Amino acid sequence: MKKRILILGTGVLGAYLSEIFLKKSYEVYVGTRYLRKIYKNYKYLKIEKKIKFFKLNFLDKNEVESTITKLEPEAIYYFTGQSSIYKSLKKQKPTLDSNFHGVKVFLNVIHKNKLNIKFFKANSGYIFKNLMFEKNLKYQFLKPNNPYVDAQIKAFKVVEKFRRLGVRCYSLIFFNIESPLKNKSFILNKVKDFIKTKKTNFLKVGDIEVIRDFSWAPEIMKGVFYSLNLKPQNIIFASGKNFYVREMIKFFFDLKKLNFRKFIKIDKSLFRKKEKKKVTVSKFQTHNLLKNFKWQPKIYGKKLVKKLYYAK
Repeated sequence: MKKRILILGTGVLGAYLSEIFLKKSYEVYVGTRYLRKIYKNYKYLKIEKKIKFFKLNFLDKNEVESTITKLEPEAIYYFTGQSSIYKSLKKQKPTLDSNFHGVKVFLNVIHKNKLNIKFFKANSGYIFKNLMFEKNLKYQFLKPNNPYVDAQIKAFKVVEKFRRLGVRCYSLIFFNIESPLKNKSFILNKVKDFIKTKKTNFLKVGDIEVIRDFSWAPEIMKGVFYSLNLKPQNIIFASGKNFYVREMIKFFFDLKKLNFRKFIKIDKSLFRKKEKKKVTVSKFQTHNLLKNFKWQPKIYGKKLVKKLYYAK
């Protein structure tokens, strides 16, 4: 019988991870709060018909328990949740439910039934004030200033709590992960779309003097797949390279030999309140954890921009 994995949510990361598991001859089940006729991320990757989609209420303990008992997955990837900081201000309860309460339900079910299942929770690098590797992962949380950050911190803490109780659970800490599947509202896809379509004369952007770690989704998901072989822990996934947003924008315009400053307009209304100037990893060592699999991020900066720009 084929091994099974369960992915929760139909987002970009889950789609790329599904593709990898399919190539490794796994049966892939995707639980979603809302059934749809078309799952665009999976359709883009041409794997939609190979996935078993089903509706699942992540907050219903009995439904979750029944699903896990029936499927007996080797691992569960909790890649769902309301992820917009802006929307979280208007949708506080759905944000907390999807990012925290659902996680708690799954962990309780696994712990109560003493199941030997690995549970992976996607988390955001944006919730940390400081984040560095020494012998162990050291971190300080930001003071929550919106419901999304608050929910993610709660989820991170509850994963650590159940890990101490013996549940095989992990927090996967992600930074800016890029792909052609991401919404055009995200800065790199926004720039790409502007250059390719030129629907307007100028592109309005927010603060381009912030520093971020941009990585490539298919590459990062390979690392996530290999982490199935690691002991339960907190794991950072990023490129380990830092760039100003301004630099990444310039790389796009360089592809067309254009001076980006002639096409960019800074709009202060797009600035985020209390936004950190630098959101990066102090010392990136995840590739050491996965050295037996020869995994190390190689797509970042100019190479990432080219991948994104020429993607179909």
